[in-house]
Amino acid sequence: MKSLEKYYVTDFGLRNCLLGFRNIDRGHILENVVFLELKRRGFDVNIGKYDDKEIDFIARTSKEVVFIQVTESIHSPETLQRELEPLRAIKDFHHRNVISIDVDVNQSYDGIQVINAIDWLTSKTQFY
Repeated sequence: MKSLEKYYVTDFGLRNCLLGFRNIDRGHILENVVFLELKRRGFDVNIGKYDDKEIDFIARTSKEVVFIQVTESIHSPETLQRELEPLRAIKDFHHRNVISIDVDVNQSYDGIQVINAIDWLTSKTQFY
């Protein structure tokens, strides 16, 4: 597993100043929000790569490790497959989650839990 670099902003106003209001990508904004929430919950967060597949977040505390993919929607079978593929490649006992803004997504695929972003952001439970 390799580590990658990404940058996340804490103030979207600064981002909009630099980039303008073009390039508004809700998927990247959601990824940024999830990153900030993981940090707020006390996780050390890294970006990972397993073979040639990117894993959005590897979140660690002293008690747990969680692998997370973030996507705006998984309604498309291609998107669902793309998000699940890197998590399916990981063969261990740690939590593996996909976080999406889709409403009716709370389900599991081969032990990978798909979670609605609002449900996760407002819950006290770290992961399912």
